[in-house]
Amino acid sequence: GLYLGLNDVDTWQFWQVCSALLVLALPALALGFAFPWMLRVGQSLKLSLGQLYGFNTLGGALGALSPLLLLPILGWLAALHAVAGLGILIGVSLFILALNTSPQATFNSSSCTTNKISTSCLLAYAGMGAAALMLEIAWTRAFGMILLRTEYVLAVILFVFLWGIGVGSVWATRLPRSLVLAWAPMLAAVFAIVGLYAFPYVNDWGQHHTWGNLWSALAFQGALIALCTLPVTLILGAWLPLIADKHQGASLYAANSLGACFGALLAGFVLIPHLGTSGTWVLAAILLMVCGFYWSKQYQHRRIMLAALIGVLILGWFVKDLPPASRLLAQELPQSHDLYQSEDAVSITHVLERADGQRILLADLQRMDASTDPTSVAVQRNQARLPLFLHGNPKQVLCLGLGTGITASGALAWSQAHIDAVELSQGAVYASKTYFSKVNHGLPDRIHVIHDDARRYLMRTNKHYDVIMGDLFHPDMVGRGALLSVEQFERAKQHLNSQGVFVQWLALNQFDVNDLQVVIRSFIHAFAHNAVFIDAYRIALVGFQGDMMDAETLLQHAPDAQTWGGEGAWTWLGRYWGNAKVLLSPTTSTHMQSEWSPVIEYALPHMRYQASPLPHVLHWLLQSRISLHVAVKKMAVSSKHQQALKRAWAATSLNMRAQWEALQGKPSAARLQALAYRANPQDRWASFA
Repeated sequence: GLYLGLNDVDTWQFWQVCSALLVLALPALALGFAFPWMLRVGQSLKLSLGQLYGFNTLGGALGALSPLLLLPILGWLAALHAVAGLGILIGVSLFILALNTSPQATFNSSSCTTNKISTSCLLAYAGMGAAALMLEIAWTRAFGMILLRTEYVLAVILFVFLWGIGVGSVWATRLPRSLVLAWAPMLAAVFAIVGLYAFPYVNDWGQHHTWGNLWSALAFQGALIALCTLPVTLILGAWLPLIADKHQGASLYAANSLGACFGALLAGFVLIPHLGTSGTWVLAAILLMVCGFYWSKQYQHRRIMLAALIGVLILGWFVKDLPPASRLLAQELPQSHDLYQSEDAVSITHVLERADGQRILLADLQRMDASTDPTSVAVQRNQARLPLFLHGNPKQVLCLGLGTGITASGALAWSQAHIDAVELSQGAVYASKTYFSKVNHGLPDRIHVIHDDARRYLMRTNKHYDVIMGDLFHPDMVGRGALLSVEQFERAKQHLNSQGVFVQWLALNQFDVNDLQVVIRSFIHAFAHNAVFIDAYRIALVGFQGDMMDAETLLQHAPDAQTWGGEGAWTWLGRYWGNAKVLLSPTTSTHMQSEWSPVIEYALPHMRYQASPLPHVLHWLLQSRISLHVAVKKMAVSSKHQQALKRAWAATSLNMRAQWEALQGKPSAARLQALAYRANPQDRWASFA
């Protein structure tokens, strides 16, 4: 909690790292002690340094995969307890092993003092550790962007990374030492950079293949990653057994680990923000070669080393930048070209322009439903119009997420409203001010933009708002599920004024019924007073600090229809679905989305490899809607306005039924859309159809 008061988000991230180091220092220190002691035990068991280091790393590779099972089943806290329990079991086993090992065999003080290591040797191996972690971070960013893109990213890439190191270490003793030390530095650098040349083709292979389930996809994508990284990790694994004996192993291992720590910080806070992922990748390959030359200098002439360095520099120069997004998304966004790219420690932001002039904002190559397509613009602005309409007279408004600024621009019709927008990506802020200024009406210069994480901002701010809007995002992406947690909803509620309104938008095509009910149940836990509105393929979970206003009061405060989209108040009230409780089935599970027990980010990735659940979701929503009579009573609609609500209500139901039938290929969908238009010509979806 100490760093919540830091205004600068970069400083906050730095203090997060420092806090993590402080919390993990003791267990990490214990793990550091374990390796040299295992070397001593291994001496009595006649195990080589390569075998001990290799099998230790292979065990780490299996450990990297364990969260894929533990976290979805147990949640963060219980999974942590399970891993701690396993650690205790292993510790007891090793203690018993130590008791049955001869102390004379495990320690020989004279042999330890006769094999001293020079400082330059330790620094060189520390540099290799730094290069290795820089490569791993670059690989995680790059391959996660084009392949996995979910909470499974780090686990799979870390498994491949550690598996290669483990295998290389186990097989190191069978390799010719002098030959490997002479050529391995150059080979490692060349193979690393060749992986960058293969990067766009890996992207194509990953995008063009279809799989029946998530596990098959992860196995295939993991194999693609191994194809690009395995030669390098095998060399990294072989290095320690080739340059050290058991007595030198502990010191070199410590130097390598400290160098890796420094390399991780350097990559995350300095290199990626300034050189980008590709530049960091190339620099790590060069550093790996330069440090490796320390051991090969007695086998090669300096001129050969210099020629190799120049060759690697030339090879890396042509791939110092990642391929343009238009190349990587050629199938999804044909005939588009790049306008802008920005990369920081958080994400990579792209702006693409299609042949018809439409512009699209991408984060980590994910289409974030932020486009200048006219239909998309109208939908995005609707996300701001609904909550401000439901409040009536908003003075202080908070947008959790800025993106292109199009969504927040829907609030400009309420001229009295002061708008704050929280956005973590500096690239998105810049893009909204430049490439999307015409469609967002210059919004970023008319509001207060806060560079921060949405969760942290709500934790640290003392401000209260009349309206808080939660924008759309991909809930199966790394870290995004926390924005739909009970804790986040409760934070939003704590920052609402007495009659405040919070709205969280969800895209129906991103959920199945079960996971949507998880989010709804979490929302109800925070907001006892709530309502649901549906705008085509998007659902709004609305939380009220008090009761929802009646229809007559809302009409008095609503701006002129033409100034906020032309649909009018009754069209919006016709999208009312009832209290969120009507969407919960008593037979479903009672799971909620919690920051300590995540559910949806581990369940939703499976949905990508199944038939689209959208028809089932729409059918479920149609069956769950309250009756018009109940809605009239709930919103206290006067008799003179009931006909207007009835027409809007019918148009919304007909629109959704038409969408449902269209997804099933039924010809009756067009007739239903025509009926929806007759019922309410102001309804945007009916008129678009």
